[in-house]
Amino acid sequence: MTNKLALLPFLIVLLIPFSGKAQINQDKTGAWYMYFFNTTFNDSQWGFQGDIQHRNWNKGGDLEQLLLRGGLTYKPKETNIKFTLGYANITSGVYGDDKSTSMESRIYQEALFPSQFGKRFYATHRFRYEQRFVENQDFRTRFRYNLFLNIALNKATMEKNTVYLALYNEIFINGERGIGNGNTVEIFDRNRFYVALGYMINNDLKVQLGGMRQSTDQWSKNQLQLSLHHNF
Repeated sequence: MTNKLALLPFLIVLLIPFSGKAQINQDKTGAWYMYFFNTTFNDSQWGFQGDIQHRNWNKGGDLEQLLLRGGLTYKPKETNIKFTLGYANITSGVYGDDKSTSMESRIYQEALFPSQFGKRFYATHRFRYEQRFVENQDFRTRFRYNLFLNIALNKATMEKNTVYLALYNEIFINGERGIGNGNTVEIFDRNRFYVALGYMINNDLKVQLGGMRQSTDQWSKNQLQLSLHHNF
């Protein structure tokens, strides 16, 4: 019963409806290319994790975002919880021919709660709180909740040569509506729903190829995603 209750949030977020008003070309698929890394310092409770992402409004060339992010991690003894304090630098582009960009610095705190159901189902809850310093805007905050689910397909466990199904759904909630200069945003910021196939190259390296549907209150768009996940 406990395991079934833990999966309940995943089912709920999948059923939440999100709509978008067209302001960009929603028919043009974008592409995100990503590298995620994670390491532990000499088998201690401390470590470091981060990611590098190049996001495009199209398959390549029309920059949506360049994101560089990293944080110090801490895992308390005899627990399966990991806490992170980190920083991100984001360069955001404008959709279309306009090549202008804006900058954002971001401090974030997060907690990861992984769990396993049987031999094939691996779920992770991620809670993230962000403090955002966006160019030409007032100080902003944002709350994020992501539920990941990996399902091993050709093997009973996630190990070398395993093919797996990767799913996640993440909801973003703004902490404030006013962002400066008389401008406002909605409390709901966006939702991301993702489906992919993954392959375990070895126990410390895996690759995923899939698609994400990102929806805000103004637009919805499909994104191709290619990612490499590296533990070392």
